[in-house]
Amino acid sequence: MTRSRVAMLLAMGIDNFGSGLFLPLALLYVTRVIGVPLVEAGTAVTLGTTAGLLMPPLAGRLVDRAGPRTGVLAAQLLQAAGISAYLFAHGIGGVVVAAIMLGAGQQLFYSCLFALISEVAGDVPKDRPFAEVGMVRAGGFGLGGLMSSVLLTWFGDRGYGIALVVDVLTFLAAAGIVAAFIPPGRRFAPVARVRSGVLRNRPYLMLILLSGLFGLSLDFFLIGTPVFVLDRLHAPTWLPGAILFLLTVLTSAGGTVALRLTRGLSRISAMRAGSALFAAWCLASVGVLLVPKSWQVPYLLAATLVFAAGDLVFGPRSGALAEAAAPAEAKGRYLAAFQYAFTVAQVLAPAIVSLFSVAAWLPWVLVGGCACLAALGLGRLGPRLPAAAVAPIQS
Repeated sequence: MTRSRVAMLLAMGIDNFGSGLFLPLALLYVTRVIGVPLVEAGTAVTLGTTAGLLMPPLAGRLVDRAGPRTGVLAAQLLQAAGISAYLFAHGIGGVVVAAIMLGAGQQLFYSCLFALISEVAGDVPKDRPFAEVGMVRAGGFGLGGLMSSVLLTWFGDRGYGIALVVDVLTFLAAAGIVAAFIPPGRRFAPVARVRSGVLRNRPYLMLILLSGLFGLSLDFFLIGTPVFVLDRLHAPTWLPGAILFLLTVLTSAGGTVALRLTRGLSRISAMRAGSALFAAWCLASVGVLLVPKSWQVPYLLAATLVFAAGDLVFGPRSGALAEAAAPAEAKGRYLAAFQYAFTVAQVLAPAIVSLFSVAAWLPWVLVGGCACLAALGLGRLGPRLPAAAVAPIQS
């Protein structure tokens, strides 16, 4: 493994450790420490996420002109500034500014990350590099979340401030590693010379849409599981944390194993299998409503295994396919546009979670239906994408 690749994995682990420290505590910090009411706090954070929707087109041009390393560095510094703004916020106005800065930095980061992984990996199939980064980031985020619980236990409300300071330092440390050990990459063609726009590439747009249907399951899992488990099932308060911990362990350890076990599948076939597993997870989860209460905890932990399998099978393949199907002269813009699959899902997921107030089964049906549509649509999309991009891993 090259020095640049090791540095990238180290930087991504440190980056996500900091994110795991603060992101799960964001609303609690705003309400308990700054003193903003929950409704206003939620609105401010949503504004930040919405502002991030403006970043992918700008990020794509930045990557094609200056390289993904520059974009990732800018994103990490912008996120550090956003977290710092939270530290100095004293009311709703300061929270909105901080949320917008952090949201813009997050979307800039994700819009440049795929291109950076591709560039550092070099001229090899990108499935394994994407799996490795996914494993490191999952492990880092999980450790950060665990540390945030420790800080709150030891220091009470002061732990929020400590978590924010450490988060700023992790972004700066990650940026320092990227700047010191990952050399600037090649630039792609100037914008004026690129004739193939993402909006004209209908198969690639369909890939973004179908990946978004999959991404909806990811965001729904993160924010919907606690609501379903605690508000609808009235299960033990520790269960959502246990489910997230189980998922973290599986995804941080199983990425390359899942890749090896599905090596013979084309990228499209693997993604269809992942979507089918997500649909099965939704069916299993709604089935808990029929399970005796004494069996609900082990049942939901077992269902999490199905979700983790879907994530491990789909995740690395989707990034590798998006990279391989993008024209070389506009790879930055294509991979940045691909980020919309997950950004839009992040915006839609809270609305779907709110439907638990209508019926406990309704969100599961909607998310499972989207996963089924993704599996069916990918089957039709496969022949329209470049054959070399869809092919199974060759090395």
